[in-house]
Amino acid sequence: MLEDQDFAQFIVRIKQKTAIDLSQYKEAQMKRRLTTLRQKHGFQTFEDYYKAIEQNKSMLNEFLDRMTINVSEFWRNPSRWEVLQKRFFPEMLVSANRLKIWSAACSTGEEPYTIAMILSELGAMQRSSLLATDLDSGVLQKAIEGSYLERSLRDVPAVCRQKYFKQADGAFQISDSLKQFIQFKQQNLLHDTFDTSFDLIVCRNVMIYFTEEAKHLLYQKFANALKPGGLLFVGSTEQIFSPAQYGFETADTFFYRKM
Repeated sequence: MLEDQDFAQFIVRIKQKTAIDLSQYKEAQMKRRLTTLRQKHGFQTFEDYYKAIEQNKSMLNEFLDRMTINVSEFWRNPSRWEVLQKRFFPEMLVSANRLKIWSAACSTGEEPYTIAMILSELGAMQRSSLLATDLDSGVLQKAIEGSYLERSLRDVPAVCRQKYFKQADGAFQISDSLKQFIQFKQQNLLHDTFDTSFDLIVCRNVMIYFTEEAKHLLYQKFANALKPGGLLFVGSTEQIFSPAQYGFETADTFFYRKM
């Protein structure tokens, strides 16, 4: 009972300090992750751990890094990106003079760079804008730097690998043309307001960590941020079972169109 109160008070204090609402994440997963981190530093309670976070910025940054999910790959689930490249982007480019695209919870940048490569291959970068956001400033900095290990490139088509990456010092550096195209920005999905009139929002493999209430809130916020006919592209474990409640219809597997 005291342990539950300790964690509950930690959630309240973290929300006051950072505007991050841990209660909207699945509790068992989040508590297990943060308990491991707390014990690593030798703190017996979350109260003591919070006091340390307040006094030590590097510990706060470590906490933020641990609680956010930073698993990303280029062309994750390649067949879905092929649908975007061969069907949806061509359709959008016929009906719109300019595309407005958002990669939400972009982690270390593999997802927005995948989008940028596809747009470049379609000759559509000059007709598009691409926003990429994440809660964690540390992963955003890695995205901006654009340096990746070879294993991250395993699903990158050979033509794109040759065209958009340069090998240096044991890593692969993304081309400056793609880096300059993307606007990276820190953002709290659950707390912040969203821009509007997006043609495409990509938010993949993030929703699985949120409570049902938080998912409902986010799907509604995404629907409001899309223009009519705009698409939401979600991850392979994040199928929306009742899309109509958010004003969506299924456009393809893991793609939902705002009606």
